[in-house]
Amino acid sequence: MKCYQRHLLALIQRHNAAIWRVIRVTMEVMSVSPHEPLDDLVRVLGYVDAIDQRNDMHEVANEMFAMSCWTPQFCQALIRAAEAAGGFAAEPGDPVPGHEISLAMISPRLFEAVQNDMGERIWPQLQQHWPLIDYHGINDAFIIKYQQGGQEELRPHHDVAQVSASIKLNDAYEGAVLEFPRQGANNSALPVGSLLAWPSLVTHPHHSTRITKGTKYSLTIWFELPLSLS
Repeated sequence: MKCYQRHLLALIQRHNAAIWRVIRVTMEVMSVSPHEPLDDLVRVLGYVDAIDQRNDMHEVANEMFAMSCWTPQFCQALIRAAEAAGGFAAEPGDPVPGHEISLAMISPRLFEAVQNDMGERIWPQLQQHWPLIDYHGINDAFIIKYQQGGQEELRPHHDVAQVSASIKLNDAYEGAVLEFPRQGANNSALPVGSLLAWPSLVTHPHHSTRITKGTKYSLTIWFELPLSLS
């Protein structure tokens, strides 16, 4: 037996059944029957049953666009995966600290699937209104968790990105509203799974109000700036 094969078997034997199941599902997820019930591993690792196919983009405020993005079932699976992965914490030196975890930490495969989906499905919709933007991938995509006694709010700021977006992952909370004071807009009326997009940098400073009940989860996406600004 080749050396790398012996090493792989040793690794598998040392891992518990749960980790082996992750490996197996990752390899076989695309062969799951559509009639079988989906579990979180299948949904998240395979990006299965994730996409809300409705094409309903609309402008909610000046240069701010909302559209259907993910199914509520996928949003719930993603929340559970993030909690299972752990690591909700502020990054040292972050000027706008938040209790967050990157999709790449949950699964590099998931991050790649989201990056591809945003480029193929969401970006062309945004280009209908911003025709000069080009897709250069995702700088980061991370879930933020708000709860009393943890992260309760997020101070006013703007992002260093070409376009920013927020996806509402749940609605069983009160407060923690994403607000844009200059535009007089917020995301409180958007349903779970909706994506809200806006230009980053100067024109759309935003903040999250204090949470007063429950736990809020939302996904922030920073779309990469052009590789060359010349």
